[in-house]
Amino acid sequence: MSSRVERLWYQRKRPLWPLWPLAWLYRAIAGRRRRQFLSHPPDSLPLPVLVVGNITAGGTGKSPLTASLVTHLGEQGWRPVIITRGYGGRSDHYPLEVGSHTPVEETGDEPLMLSRMTGCPVVVDPDRQQAARYAIARDLGNILVCDDGLQHYRLPRDLEIAVIDGARCLGNGAPIPVGPLREPPERLSEVDLVVINGDTEACSGLPVVSDHCFAMELLPCALRRLDSGEIVPLSELKGCRVRAVAGIGNPGRFFRTLAELGANVQPRALSDHHRFRREDFAVAGDETLVITAKDAVKCRDIAPGGTLVLEVRAQLQTGFTDLLDRKLANVASRKGSRS
Repeated sequence: MSSRVERLWYQRKRPLWPLWPLAWLYRAIAGRRRRQFLSHPPDSLPLPVLVVGNITAGGTGKSPLTASLVTHLGEQGWRPVIITRGYGGRSDHYPLEVGSHTPVEETGDEPLMLSRMTGCPVVVDPDRQQAARYAIARDLGNILVCDDGLQHYRLPRDLEIAVIDGARCLGNGAPIPVGPLREPPERLSEVDLVVINGDTEACSGLPVVSDHCFAMELLPCALRRLDSGEIVPLSELKGCRVRAVAGIGNPGRFFRTLAELGANVQPRALSDHHRFRREDFAVAGDETLVITAKDAVKCRDIAPGGTLVLEVRAQLQTGFTDLLDRKLANVASRKGSRS
């Protein structure tokens, strides 16, 4: 996706008027797929299926939330499996079970990052239903968590979580390609839980069920050396001149976090899932290169020595996990699953 187009989407203006016929077509197709799902849903799977996604294009914080969810589920006695499309990767065969040495060129950046962050099984397939059936057939776990699958209606689901970027909200409110909307705002009233990443005030007018809406913060939790994995104190960034390079959906959030840690940030924003080259990491003599955990899985062999990786974790508003656990208990009771 062009970063210039995405900036236009989130300026709360609609300057791409010539593209409105395509936007109407997109909205019509998306609406038809949703209606087909509601009238002829796919056959239910024997395990609980939890889908994490969003109704906008661009980064909202889905992957850190997914990592936090599977960690919580593990603590509650579940054996979670992540299923995902693997955007940016290409394999000769699917489903692809991600291992510690699976090439990122096959998995895509987010599946490999989630595998390393969580240690739980990750299965990649553009057809998430096929990934789910693979995980079930091999008894990889007893609950399926689909990362970025809200609009993948071939996949049956028991619970849906929609994530919204609190700073950018729904942008100009128009469908793709005039704006960032994959589905209309009313879709938020149909999901089980809504998570707002960051400032909730900008999203106060959204059609969500208030007691099912929770705030989330992405907090810096570690700074690691890319080459050795050694932990570096976050305080080392204070007053440091940092060349921040990011190929993620919302790089501005990454740059702001570094600035809040006291760094003098020299930003370089690249497209989401960017294929990095050595020249992307050019730094001045006094600069320290800092990248995201998502980009780190692709850059170990080409980033210069001394590169640091900023890791973040999702902190959720009190009450979120309690409500999630109650909903999952109802699903497990209905399906005869055990947490």
